[in-house]
Amino acid sequence: MSSGDQIEFIDTHGQLPCLWSRRVLFFANLLALFFGNEQQTQALVDEVGEIDSYGGRLIPIINLLFRNQDNLLVLEREPDETLCRYLRDDLGLSLPRLQVMKHSEYVELGEHLKSGKEVEAAHHLRSFVDHGAEWLDGYVTDDILSLIAEHLNARTISTAAASQDGNNKFLLHQYQVKQGLPFFDTELAASPADLPRCAQKLAEKGYSSVVLRSQIGASGIGMLRLSHLNQPEEFPEIPEHFFYEGPCLVQGWLEKGIFGIKNVRSPSTQLFLDETHIYAYDMTEQILSSDSIHQGNESPPPYLDQLPGLREETIRQAESVGKWLHQTGYRGTASIDWLVVEREGKTVPDLYVCEINARVTGATYPSLLARHFHPNGAWLLRNLRLAQPLSSEKLLALFDKPGHLFRPEKNVGILPLNLNFGRDNLVHKGQFLCIADTNEECHHLLDLAEQDLPIQWDTDRD
Repeated sequence: MSSGDQIEFIDTHGQLPCLWSRRVLFFANLLALFFGNEQQTQALVDEVGEIDSYGGRLIPIINLLFRNQDNLLVLEREPDETLCRYLRDDLGLSLPRLQVMKHSEYVELGEHLKSGKEVEAAHHLRSFVDHGAEWLDGYVTDDILSLIAEHLNARTISTAAASQDGNNKFLLHQYQVKQGLPFFDTELAASPADLPRCAQKLAEKGYSSVVLRSQIGASGIGMLRLSHLNQPEEFPEIPEHFFYEGPCLVQGWLEKGIFGIKNVRSPSTQLFLDETHIYAYDMTEQILSSDSIHQGNESPPPYLDQLPGLREETIRQAESVGKWLHQTGYRGTASIDWLVVEREGKTVPDLYVCEINARVTGATYPSLLARHFHPNGAWLLRNLRLAQPLSSEKLLALFDKPGHLFRPEKNVGILPLNLNFGRDNLVHKGQFLCIADTNEECHHLLDLAEQDLPIQWDTDRD
């Protein structure tokens, strides 16, 4: 760890920073997000669907994030060759080597290594030994990834402790309070039995709703909004996994109609941390459902320059909490999620850090790609679920025929970032990145996508 006073914070204003110059073995270990909390992991699987193909979003960005032509990306299912061909041949992107290891095999390998079963572990590790990477990384660095690195005589980008601490909302909240940064009204619930007491305290302060947040969570898992605060008998049953890390945060829900609030917005700042620097390289607006579930991102936030002092305040707080994240030992990409609260009679909005996601996030993929191709432009990412599944060949052809598929020479278009497949090996859902000069043009591209696809589709969660 380095002292925060020795770390330089740099706002690159949309330009990609100097990223890693390292050769890496990267595991798309999405199901390790909760550091051994199996109930929470199962909740993610049940909620999201088609989760084993999410790692495909890493294919176009690994060799951008790690500036090397010989990185190895370990996925949980076979990649789609049609999409890979488009990324490689049409977009000119360097793609990493690809290998498949299912999550169950990843867990099994960890068990073999932990129990010293060298022969059994060697079967899984052979190709990794042959690759010879000096660095290992993943969505998170868990105990399994650390054991693999130790066995391969390699290093992890972050330690398991740093990865876990960097994603811990309670530790971040404690830092905000200590440093005098704005923070949400918060009560701690040690168990579900504590919720009525916490809710009552926040109701007495004027809140209509609260949000229950586990210390570690992602993609809406580990977060639950509660209303009718004076009727705790109406609260839903709270899963045990909420308390896996310890007490939960019960926080007042800021919304229109209370405390003079007239509008609430949810931007996000994209960070990259190396040993001596913290870079803030992009600002996005999060597209959220009514339950604050992430559904996409847009950059730049269309209102960013219309609210006085907002950009400056995000940078001020981002430098502070970015240095906290650096001091945990975490290194790599991360996102700071904000809440911007506009109030009646105030020209300057209030700004709160909601959480830090210390990993490759839903905004990392589009930001790296869009800023690679169009550093000064705008981008919009939406998750689209098809009412009628299609083959990847047909899907790309539908965008390509009218000339809407992104091509570097045009610097504008729709870029299928990743495709999520069902058991029928057809595309059920995908992440589609619109790149153009302005926000308005990006939204027009999304309208064109609706015309291109002769079937019904809906926006969906990340």
